[in-house]
Amino acid sequence: MNKGYAVFCDADRRFYDAPHRLTADGGGLGRPYEAARRDAPAGWQRHRSGDWLAYRPLDAELPPQGWKIHVSACLDNAEKVLAQVWDYCVPREIAFKFMPSRYLLHTRNAKYADRAGSGKFITVYPADDAQCRTIAEDLDALLAGEPGPYILSDLRWGSGPVYVRYGSFTERHCLSDEGELRPAVEDADGRLVPDRREPAFHLPPWVTLPDFLRPHLAARSATTTTGIPYTIERALHFSNGGGVYAGRDDRTGRTIVLKEARPHAGLAADGADAVTRLEREKAALERLAGLACTPEVLDWFSLGDHRFLVLDFVEGRALNSFFARRHPLIEQDPSPEALAAYTAWALRIHGLVTEAVEAVHARGVTFNDLHLFNIMVSEDESSVVLLDFEAAADVNEERRQVIANPGFVAPADRRGKDVDRYALACLRIALFLPLTSLLAVDRGKAAHLADIVAANFPVDRAFLDEAVAEITRGGPAMSASPGRRASYSSGGASGRRRASDSPPGRQAPDSSPGRRAPDSSLGRRATDSFLEPCDLGRTGYLPVEPGDWPHSRDSMAAAIRASATFGRDDRCFPGDIAQFAVPAGGACFAYGAAGVLHALAETGCGRWPEAEEWLLRAVRTPAPGTPLGFYDGLAGIAWTLDRLGHTARALELMDVVQAQDWSGMAPDLHSGLAGIGLALDALGASTGDGSLHRAALRCGRLVAEKTAATGKAARRAGLLYGGSGAALLQLRLYERTGDTHLLGLAADALRRDLDRCVRGAGGALQVDEGWRTMPYLGAGSVGIGMVLDDWLGHGGDERFTRARSEIVQAAQAKFYAQPGLFRGAAGMVLHLSRTHATGPGTSAADLARQIDVLAWHALPYEGHLAFPGEQMMRLSMDLATGTAGCLLALGAALHDAPVRLPFLPPPPSGR
Repeated sequence: MNKGYAVFCDADRRFYDAPHRLTADGGGLGRPYEAARRDAPAGWQRHRSGDWLAYRPLDAELPPQGWKIHVSACLDNAEKVLAQVWDYCVPREIAFKFMPSRYLLHTRNAKYADRAGSGKFITVYPADDAQCRTIAEDLDALLAGEPGPYILSDLRWGSGPVYVRYGSFTERHCLSDEGELRPAVEDADGRLVPDRREPAFHLPPWVTLPDFLRPHLAARSATTTTGIPYTIERALHFSNGGGVYAGRDDRTGRTIVLKEARPHAGLAADGADAVTRLEREKAALERLAGLACTPEVLDWFSLGDHRFLVLDFVEGRALNSFFARRHPLIEQDPSPEALAAYTAWALRIHGLVTEAVEAVHARGVTFNDLHLFNIMVSEDESSVVLLDFEAAADVNEERRQVIANPGFVAPADRRGKDVDRYALACLRIALFLPLTSLLAVDRGKAAHLADIVAANFPVDRAFLDEAVAEITRGGPAMSASPGRRASYSSGGASGRRRASDSPPGRQAPDSSPGRRAPDSSLGRRATDSFLEPCDLGRTGYLPVEPGDWPHSRDSMAAAIRASATFGRDDRCFPGDIAQFAVPAGGACFAYGAAGVLHALAETGCGRWPEAEEWLLRAVRTPAPGTPLGFYDGLAGIAWTLDRLGHTARALELMDVVQAQDWSGMAPDLHSGLAGIGLALDALGASTGDGSLHRAALRCGRLVAEKTAATGKAARRAGLLYGGSGAALLQLRLYERTGDTHLLGLAADALRRDLDRCVRGAGGALQVDEGWRTMPYLGAGSVGIGMVLDDWLGHGGDERFTRARSEIVQAAQAKFYAQPGLFRGAAGMVLHLSRTHATGPGTSAADLARQIDVLAWHALPYEGHLAFPGEQMMRLSMDLATGTAGCLLALGAALHDAPVRLPFLPPPPSGR
């Protein structure tokens, strides 16, 4: 789970959206601080940049980088601290910026917020080192005694809320070693290098620490773990609230777990910080002492200002890990015996968990955070232990949920024991089909999931119907109003499990009945209606089945059209949170308008002039820091505009791309030179411009050099980020030039990717990422298989032929966690519709089955068929993660004309 998704759920009930778009109607949390409502002082400018609100004197001359000052604050004292810093900086004409609302400060300090940015409430920009010292000294005196979370990336000034860090003052970018765009600073030679923003203080090697900061660096190093009777052996988990560590008691040799809590950080929905939550856990576990289903408290101590809870180490595996180990739907055609055996196991495990929860309730405690990651199953699978009691409460308090895993988020009307009962109901479904995070969008999906479970497992229907009744009790509802959410738990907080058993989970917002009025700040929507909850029982949940083409095409296209917001300048179609990460993110091919328009055009949905005009406006003047790549930047937008008939503008954008320095770019297809080269070559073919072909060949040479230099040290494999994307460029250049050397380069790149693959269950070939294997189109083996198919149309290779068949098997599982094109079931549909591999799993019936499986993830939107995005906490309309990608995949399988992913057209028949 990417923990950053949770905060993008609050501003809209249906789609991921930027946190700063949450307005004052969200329970007051979005209301700006008084200072944020002020006009800029005379001679100053006021500027909004993402979550930050900046004030700067018009005549101020600041260096591009240097020592900057951060001020932290808690929710209760933030407005006071901000007023003091404003009154200090404005008369002295010192530039500064700040988080403009309590809500945004809360999200920055929440449990699963970015640890590198945690605590940063105000940033002050000194003109030089001397002024930095003066300002830091003055603010330290002014704010003495004010509490605030520790800023992990900075050097603390004394013991107050003032911190310093060397970094960039202006918005500059460069490419990292992985070829990704990063904020930049200049090194001693004047080169732009990444401005390292990590949860630890870092001094760039060319910077000399000023003398006035040396005492503060020494103070930082003074606190150590010497003196405590425990040895920390490894970190199990980190969150913004602290770490979880495995270790041993030096006195007894006993294996233990240490849970760390940082004061004022790791906030839950009720504002409780990590220390408060750890105190709650200690109190609950002491009350539950002696139960076999809860861990034992061994110690409680402070180190510096951090608190530590020492617990007995619980042997076993987290329940979520059993899905990959045991679940029959990861196979192509599980036998009735396998399905029956799994059903018996799941029912037994649910019974054990229910007994554990009832035992906790009998002691007068509610758990309040039950989910697959917080249930430890013993090695012999005979018992369970519940983990992570930081949200626990006395049953008589009737407390609502304040920390939640996305698939187990109780509606806001549930209190006390009802929170645990809701989670147990979700568990009944999740043990068979772990898609309950979709309930964050529509609780009515529960009945549909129950239908699917009943159709695939020999489970008593009453067992499922009871779960649906509990989940939908009070009426199906959409997710919670902004400001009424739980904090999100990935399940790693206890750490009393092996790291390899705990792949990140998904996050979800809280759920509550009712709807929020349309927010005019979101721009003009093509429609103002809202997603209506559906609870249509055992039939008719979806407006159309995915395989019912062309009706499903028309329905998905209608959903996409209904979602458009032409009045916004950051995005037109709601998609992944990557839309908000870089300039033009809402326009790019993977996550923005370019990919959506391509999918619509490819599948016969016609042109959409208003959306095309939005795309043209979005890249009229590309902002600094706009990526150049195909899927994330200008090259992909240019390629799309050319195919839509806007060739002149496409060529102008490619001129911008060619004018940049390519030396630091990665060779990949997603963001790097392979994608740029393919776009250049395609534009050359479209326009007859030979210079574009020559530029594409230059890309090919650079890609070959970089992939050869990387060799087996390549960090990633697959179509978007690995050798297969590089191979695709060389293959297409070979087809144009006939240069057999290029075909050999493509083969070399493919072999490097195959070297990263391993055979799993049933012989399926998947990319080995060390802690998991990946079958998917974007970064897994299926993407490799797509390029292998095309290479084998030009040559013979026994390894490639064998690998192609083994990769097809990776596309045959009956269950994939997500529906998306690059990381889900839609990519499997696309591959099976296109491959010329033969043998088991390649028949029309096999493809039809995978198309039907897409319905498992689908949701209705405005009466039309739609799909959730990454993490499945909100709907998405983009190509990489959402509805447009599913539309493209279904079109490739079902449309009466060829449908293609860029540069991967359907192979000629007979290959």
